Order: sequence, then structure tokens, then C-alpha cells
Amino acid sequence: MLRMMLAGAMLALIQGAASAETYPSRPVKLLVGYAPGGPVDTAARIYADYLGRVLKQPVVVENRAGASGAIAAGMTSSAKPDGYTLYFVASPTMTMTPLIQKSVSFKPTQDFSYIGLITDYTNVLLINRDFPAKTVQELVTYARQHPGEVSFGSAGVGASNHLSAELLAQMSGVRMLHVPYKGNAPAMADVISGKVTFMFDITGTAIGHIHGGKVRALAVTSKTRNPALPEVPTLVESGLKQYDLTGWYALIGPRGIPADVTERLVQAQRTVGQDASFRNRMSEVGYDLNITGPAPLQERIGKELALWGNVVKTANIAVE
Repeated sequence: MLRMMLAGAMLALIQGAASAETYPSRPVKLLVGYAPGGPVDTAARIYADYLGRVLKQPVVVENRAGASGAIAAGMTSSAKPDGYTLYFVASPTMTMTPLIQKSVSFKPTQDFSYIGLITDYTNVLLINRDFPAKTVQELVTYARQHPGEVSFGSAGVGASNHLSAELLAQMSGVRMLHVPYKGNAPAMADVISGKVTFMFDITGTAIGHIHGGKVRALAVTSKTRNPALPEVPTLVESGLKQYDLTGWYALIGPRGIPADVTERLVQAQRTVGQDASFRNRMSEVGYDLNITGPAPLQERIGKELALWGNVVKTANIAVE
């Protein structure tokens, strides 16, 4: 019996070493939960290029848009856990969507193998250029003095910019009207035209509108100022001392990926993060690298689920 147990243990070690040496032996599929051409897709394609160079196999982006990334998340959780199906996931899919959509089929803290964070991104509060408020405090004061007149647009109920604005309203103690759209672009169009007062948007996609004078930037959501918009204060500086939020992108896979394959991906991701040209390309499109291993990603998911769960409950946002 002892001999059989030793033989079994030796076989497991040999198989584990073999999988580490041979992975990947074919192309890797990288799911993206949003449509081609958007900010998540753009970042994912840059990342896939560099990851493929390190792994020495093509990393092929496959867009599975819909349900705020939940479709791609469901596909990931049900995929074979061999490291050949991965998900370039945006934070709202893991920390907001499960709180809003009853149809979500995955548990963000249980159903995945967590490789690590890749980038952080900052949102910026954009306001119609003709609106009289020039600061966040002036916007809050105006909303308090003119009930029902201040509105904010979003990409839809439960979208990250919806909940970001709800958090602003809760922290400042004022009521503001939410106007949901089917995506950021139509919301931005109505901020520019003045049909709605303000919205939050990813810094990388907002910069063109800001520099073009179509909207004004009042504040960024991160604790420190964004290098791409050094003249724009933070919400912390604007008086909301607890408002410190950054979105993120991360790499995950289906639960049960072998530990050696997970470690191969963790190390590959770290190698990508050390590449100066990769860092420059991500910076150019508005992202700050934040390469980590699995534990910090899992901790962040849990922390943000608690935060946004409270926002959803307090704002009485209907679950779909």
C-alpha cells in the first residue's frame, strides 16, 4: 500500500511539472465582456499582445458583450479549467453587476481562479460647460437649493457611473435625478447639449471632450490627481473626504485552474508589467498599472462588493 501511495504521489509531481513546462501549448482565448472599440476592449487587446509574447502563444481576444460583462463571466465560470479560457474582466462586472442583476449565474468570490489585477483607472466628473457650478461644492449647493433640477446621466441602471453618482449624492446629502441611457455615448451627448447636468466617465475616454471644451471636468474619483488631468482636483480635495474610488481590470479564469498554471500566468503577467513599452501604451490610453497576484484581487472584490451593496440598498436601486 505504501509503495502504491508513493508511486501515486510521484506521478502527481511529474504531471504537475509537465503541465508547468508545456502550458501553454496552443493559443489562449481571452474573453472581453464588452463590444469591440470600447475602453475595455482597447486595453484588453494591448494586454493580449504582450501576454502572448511572454507565453509564446497567441492570446486571442473574443468579445462576448452583454449584461454588463455578465455573459462573458458566465462563460468563464463554466469553461474547462485548463488555462486556455481567461477573462479580462472590468471591476463593475465583479462588484456591481451581481448586486443589480438577478439573472447573474456566477458568484464573484467563489466561481473563478484569480490571477491578479492589471490596471487601475480613474473616473472624472464631467459637467455641462454652461452650468453655473464651477466646483463640486457649488454643484452640491446648487442641487440643495434647486431640488429636482440637477440630473446625471449614466450608461444604464447599475452601471459604474450610475453608482458613482449615487455615492456622490449620498455623501453630500442631496437628491439628484438619475437619467439612464443605453451606453456612455448618448449620455455624454446629452451632457454636452445640456439635457442632463453631469456624468462620470473613464478619464481616458473623457480627455478628448475635456480638451475640446465640450464639457468641464470638476473632479476625479481617485485619492490623488490623475497625471493626464493634473489641473483637475480630486473629490477628496473637493470636500468629500471618503470619496476614493478607482476602477480596475484584472485577469481571471474558471475555478480549478491547476496551481502551476495559475502561477505561470501570474509570473507572465508580472513580466508584461515590467515591459516599458507596455506601461507606456497603457498610460497613453489613460490607465495606471497595478500588477498584483491573486490575493489582492480577491480582497478588492470583497471590499467593493460591500461598498456598492450599501450604495444599492441606500439608493433603493431596483434589482433587475
